[in-house]
Amino acid sequence: MSLVIKVPPVGESISEVTLSQWIKKDGDYVEMDEVIAELESDKATFELTAEKAGTLKTIANEGDTLEIGAPVCSIEEGGKSESATVAKDAVPVKEEAKAPVEKSEEKGATYASGSPSPAAAKILAEKGVDTANVKGTGVDGRLTKEDAMKAPASAKATAGEPAAKASAPAATPAKVSAPGSRVERREKMSSLRKTIAKRLVAVRNETAMLTTFNEVDMQPIMDLRTKYKDKFKEKHGVGLGFMSFFTKAVCEALKDFPSVNARIEGEEFVFSEFVDISIAVSAPKGLVVPVIRNAESMTLAQIEAAVMELAVKARDSKLTLEEMTGGTFTITNGGVFGSMMSTPIINAPQSAILGMHNIVERPVAQNGQVVIRPIMYVALSYDHRIIDGRESVGFLVRVKQLLEDPARLLLGI
Repeated sequence: MSLVIKVPPVGESISEVTLSQWIKKDGDYVEMDEVIAELESDKATFELTAEKAGTLKTIANEGDTLEIGAPVCSIEEGGKSESATVAKDAVPVKEEAKAPVEKSEEKGATYASGSPSPAAAKILAEKGVDTANVKGTGVDGRLTKEDAMKAPASAKATAGEPAAKASAPAATPAKVSAPGSRVERREKMSSLRKTIAKRLVAVRNETAMLTTFNEVDMQPIMDLRTKYKDKFKEKHGVGLGFMSFFTKAVCEALKDFPSVNARIEGEEFVFSEFVDISIAVSAPKGLVVPVIRNAESMTLAQIEAAVMELAVKARDSKLTLEEMTGGTFTITNGGVFGSMMSTPIINAPQSAILGMHNIVERPVAQNGQVVIRPIMYVALSYDHRIIDGRESVGFLVRVKQLLEDPARLLLGI
């Protein structure tokens, strides 16, 4: 008796998924609850498990888009012992020796060794080329369709004289090819990538997005990290990175500029009195944005632990829908890839996103002197429909002040 396994419900707003990978192959014996395939929605990746033990019979193929409830495979009873059993009394059948034949591309026809395929013969005849003057690359030196297509046409055929009247093959000119590779490949867009593309285009078309920039002297934070990073890791078990400082600075600045933490729903502004920070993470299958809930009430150590946990899950494609749903403000760090400056795109339905960039030593004026300082450019993209220029600039200046005087983050001033 067989059991059909269907696409399970994976989220309230998800109506279809893509079969991204078969973990087990057709005909494999699987145990109950063993992972047999990976399903990918527009938000996350899910594991499909066997609901009983038996032999796997696949129904859907990798890359197929399946609706919720659609059959994916079936599990046949038994199979483990049968697949491992070999008939001891089986007598091998001796086949008669036959001349090698090769299938042509036309409806599975075959032809004997030493002669061109029908397709090759036709192409060479049209080109006015004698088959004896073309070297075959097929089995036993046979001429294939590809050999015929690559063979240069005779001079008479090229000049317009019927190929059939060409009495002698033209001299083969030296092959001229462009330097370098000319290979192209096509790859189907995943559900996640298609959704990212649609959302990014929608944000550009449906919001009044602007970006404001500033620069941050990172020396105070770097000095603080150098002084306390070992003790911090010894006590809390996590490293002291830049993300926790930026997250804490954002949470403090949002208290003074609540509209940056708001969103538009219909004809209403929705102001959140909590801060759920979305952290943009580059995962193997595309950009994902897991959320740190109630970041405003967390310590630097708690933020670092949350960032580490979400980053590991993103790398292993283990993030759940709940961990990627919501968020009131987003931070993205293009600096880890070497970006000097960018205009990040808002993560809808949020109204603002902060972009971090790489840290570069630059000459700056300080107290009338030119000094070298580690500077990071920061960018705030915002929806001008809800956030005015004064608020966007004021918010970014506040973040800058907090980062350049990190004691304020600890004192809340």
